[in-house]
Amino acid sequence: MFLTRAANLCYDSLLAVVYPRPCAVCGGSVESRSLGAACANCWRQTTIFSTETLCWKCGQPSIGTVAEEKREEVRCHRCDDASFTAARACGVYEGALRASVLLLKREPHVCQKLRDELLKKQQRPPLNRATQIIPVPLHAEREKDRGFNQALLIGRELSRATSLPLNVSSLVRLKNIKRHRAGMDAKGRKDTVADAFSVTRPGLIKGERVLLVDDVLTTGATVSSCAGALLEAGAAEVFVLTLARPVRY
Repeated sequence: MFLTRAANLCYDSLLAVVYPRPCAVCGGSVESRSLGAACANCWRQTTIFSTETLCWKCGQPSIGTVAEEKREEVRCHRCDDASFTAARACGVYEGALRASVLLLKREPHVCQKLRDELLKKQQRPPLNRATQIIPVPLHAEREKDRGFNQALLIGRELSRATSLPLNVSSLVRLKNIKRHRAGMDAKGRKDTVADAFSVTRPGLIKGERVLLVDDVLTTGATVSSCAGALLEAGAAEVFVLTLARPVRY
């Protein structure tokens, strides 16, 4: 293990010298391929969730703090109607995380920094109750155009890190929905994805505690629609994990 890490460190350093990658945030050099789209300094300046007080259901950061034993009682109430059990993100959709999400839409690679943060979030309650991983599916036409599904890449890496089974065959997207128009409110987004997902193999999710993964949680409409379909088909709980989310106070 030590030799492997040492070899990777040497390789990273050599790669940064021979094939330097500009930081997508500040334009400087990315010191290691493990950092992906951004340099170490831009990662330090990006808000990564750690011990903050969050809405226990949707993961929205709270402006106040409560004792650890009271965290499960914290609710923002804007997510009361969401179908999922709980949602978490690695951090705020800004800086290095924003650059990483945008790069992941173009290049099918999840860097080590993202893998580490995803694993940390999955191992904390309540996401650590998950028994399988399901990526939010793209419509077949859209996936063909892009060449890959970034949620599947995230799910695959997390499955390898946790040994949780990856289920890619049970949940499908029925509607080929165009990107949400700028300025669309939460109700508009919710209406757009209503009945957009279906479970084709309910036997694989019945009684399971599903961890649904995607790149960004915006209003939560998409993952809530997915969760509703999974719960209706027999899932016991549906958790959500994304790379990033915007923060609204």
